[in-house]
Amino acid sequence: MKPIIGITGRPQCVPAAAVQIKAYLAGHTYTDSIRHGGGIPVILVPVDADEIDDVLDRVDGLLFTGGGDVSPAAYGADPDESVRGVNLERDRFEFDLVRKAHDRKMPVMAICRGMQVINVAFGGTLIQDLPSHVGVHDHDVAGEGVYEPHLHAKVEKNTRLSNVVGAGLLSINSIHHQAVEELGDGLSVVASAIDGTVEAIDHEDMDWPFIAVQWHPEFLAMRDDGTSHDLFASLVASAAKYRADA
Repeated sequence: MKPIIGITGRPQCVPAAAVQIKAYLAGHTYTDSIRHGGGIPVILVPVDADEIDDVLDRVDGLLFTGGGDVSPAAYGADPDESVRGVNLERDRFEFDLVRKAHDRKMPVMAICRGMQVINVAFGGTLIQDLPSHVGVHDHDVAGEGVYEPHLHAKVEKNTRLSNVVGAGLLSINSIHHQAVEELGDGLSVVASAIDGTVEAIDHEDMDWPFIAVQWHPEFLAMRDDGTSHDLFASLVASAAKYRADA
C-alpha cells in the first residue's frame, strides 16, 4: 500500500449555491507532487486538539503548506500593517500537529508558511515584512514567475537537506514576504539566500525525518525540476519506512 501523506489545507472562501462558504484547499501543485513521488495525498482540516492523534493514526507523513501569515501573537509580537491572511484556527491546529508529529517521529516536510509555522511552534519568531529590510530583494515574485527559479540558496553540507538536493548553491523560487527570524528550540539554519534570508531549517532530533524549506518546490516540480521531485520523493520514502516500522 502506498504511504498516505496528510496535507494541511488552506482556508479560503469559495462560491457555492450563490453564497460564499469556507473551504480547506490544497493546490494541485502539492497533490500532484506527492502523487509523482509515490504517495497518496489527503487534505487535512483543523480538528480539536484531542482529535489530532486520531488523525495521525491514519497518515504516514505530513506536508505543511503555504498560505496566510502566522499570527504575530503566537510569538509575542504586535502585528505589522503588512500582516495578512491570519487564521487562528489553522495556526493552533498546525502548531499542535507538528509537535505531536515530532513526538511520534512521523516524517514531516514543510514549505514556506509551513516552515514558519514550525519555527513558531518550537518557540521561534518571524520577520513580519521582509521587503522592508534593507538589502533584501526578489523574495515576493508572483504570476508565471513562480514556476521558474530566480534566486540561489546556499545549502550547507552534511545536512539532511544536502543529502537530498546536494550542498552548495541551489536555484530556487521565492514567494513570501515573511521569514524566520529567531530560531525555535532545536532548530538550525541549513540553507540561506545570498541576502541572508533563511531558506531552510533542520531539527536536531536526527530520529525525526524532517525537511523544511522557504521556497516552493511544488511549483518548480510542475516544470519537471528534478531536485524538487527528489524532495517530495524523500518525504514519501520516509513515510513508507514509517509505515513499515509501525
